[in-house]
Amino acid sequence: MADIPTAAISRLVTYLRILEQLEAQDISRTSSTDLAERAGVTAFQVRKDLAYFGRFGTRGMGYTVAILKRELVRVLGLNQTWNVVIIGTGRLGQAIANYPGASDYQFQYVALFDVNPAVIGQQIRGLTVQHMNDLRSFVEVNRVDMGFLAVPPDHAQDAAQSLVDAGVRGILNFAPVVIQPRTLERAGQHELSDEWRNVIVENVDFLAGMKRLAFYILNPHLKDAPNSEDQE
Repeated sequence: MADIPTAAISRLVTYLRILEQLEAQDISRTSSTDLAERAGVTAFQVRKDLAYFGRFGTRGMGYTVAILKRELVRVLGLNQTWNVVIIGTGRLGQAIANYPGASDYQFQYVALFDVNPAVIGQQIRGLTVQHMNDLRSFVEVNRVDMGFLAVPPDHAQDAAQSLVDAGVRGILNFAPVVIQPRTLERAGQHELSDEWRNVIVENVDFLAGMKRLAFYILNPHLKDAPNSEDQE
């Protein structure tokens, strides 16, 4: 499979959301032009993004909504269950735990962790908050695919390292800091340490989004036009 730009994966998620909306409206067929208009890209970009993963439509006929939706679910790995732990059970962590849509996409919360004695032992959505010291032993006997970080910024790096040390390979970071993978110096060069080599970190930074929004409101002419091509 050719190298696939991160932006293309993000657009697949958008296309899937659009297909779900079309299905809810009992619309059975769509086209690259229709998807493009709804996603704010070009029809060429839609076809290019989908072509990374195969051929899903018929020239002149477009796409069957249900089939393309099923294929994108498969491509994105949403046809299997993903076990998730949440680190941090403050307001944000509890909001994430109580978000109703996660299970629709096979994301299953299996444990909650914190260091605050006041919340250890509490029940949130049927899960008992455990101490971070118990994270490694939990992962040893339970499959954990992802860890969500909902901790204060000054604790995010340590929490991420705890997840990696426990063997968790996917981290969704809600803290407004950049997680730094551990590196080692080998032959005069810095390389990722072995435990970080296959770890994927995704950052969800609300403040960063607000800052970008503020800039583009003040400078709308600098925002990419909806029909512009990606320079990937």
